[in-house]
Amino acid sequence: MSLYIRPATPDDAALILRFITDLAIYEKAEHEVKTDVAGIRDSLFGDGSTTQALICERDGAPIGYAVYFFNYSTWLGKHGLYLEDLYVDPAHRGCGAGKALLQHLARIAVARGCGRFEWAVLDWNQPAIDFYESFGARPQDEWTTYRLTGQALLDFAAG
Repeated sequence: MSLYIRPATPDDAALILRFITDLAIYEKAEHEVKTDVAGIRDSLFGDGSTTQALICERDGAPIGYAVYFFNYSTWLGKHGLYLEDLYVDPAHRGCGAGKALLQHLARIAVARGCGRFEWAVLDWNQPAIDFYESFGARPQDEWTTYRLTGQALLDFAAG
């Protein structure tokens, strides 16, 4: 078995959308996926995009992906790496692909001088929680995430 991680390209937009949809199905939120291949291509690979993606291949076939971007910590005075999505096809879980993707991202964070590498996990996703904690990741219980979206975002922006 051979794992290979590479930067995603615009030609991967359909593959990334398939992985996004598969992840959304697993997270019981398929109805939340509103984009299409053109939307992925434009937002992820278009001019000015601050987001990047990786594709994990096993023996030449794509089996997973990660999408990430850099944020900033005022307290540390350093950038951080934020993992938006991590997904490995269920048929290939347990082969080390998820850990390889995370280690690849950790190396990027270290090389870029990031002070943090962060992500969110659904509170019911115990297999993911156990996996993350197995290599030293810890939950940040003192913070609650807030979100403005849809009409609430539009209304607030309009004043």
